[in-house]
Amino acid sequence: MLAELTNELSTFITKSKLVIYPWLIGIAGLWIINILNWMFKSKLNILGIYPRHTFGLLGIIFSPILHQNFNHLFFNTIPLFPLGLVILARGEELFFQVTIIVVALGGLGVWLAARPSLHIGASGLVSGYFGFILATAYFDPSFTSLLLAIIVLYYFGSIFLGIFPQEDKISWESHFFGFFSGIASPFIIDKFNLSFV
Repeated sequence: MLAELTNELSTFITKSKLVIYPWLIGIAGLWIINILNWMFKSKLNILGIYPRHTFGLLGIIFSPILHQNFNHLFFNTIPLFPLGLVILARGEELFFQVTIIVVALGGLGVWLAARPSLHIGASGLVSGYFGFILATAYFDPSFTSLLLAIIVLYYFGSIFLGIFPQEDKISWESHFFGFFSGIASPFIIDKFNLSFV
């Protein structure tokens, strides 16, 4: 039993080491986009989600990579890196499946039901990854998934509070729809046997 648990954790750590550098490159890409956006005086933010406007549908794709400023991106990067790494270490295909579902389903939810203002930022994706990790621990429990869920809850449990209305400038709707898209991801992947890679 102990040997099995040790082996499971060891495998996860080994996989994490293999994917950490590609994921760092992905995170660096967000910073490069933000630098370009800053150079263009945030004009790229026009590609964010404008609820119930046809042009705003583009934001479903682009909003997770756009941020208001460096401070906004910094505070999204802190949870995005470890949460994304946890999923990426479980497999690149799973990572792409979860990411596409959260971006598409969460973004569509924002477009359909959010307040009529610009919605940008990776926080919906952060909430989606958070929801996925918790859902996986509950519906497909293993030593590693339970341990990771406990760690994620301990360090990032405040993400859950973000799904409720707070400040006017914060898109709690992105958090809300992202979170529930993340929870739905395992079921969608299982039911439709999705493959994106």
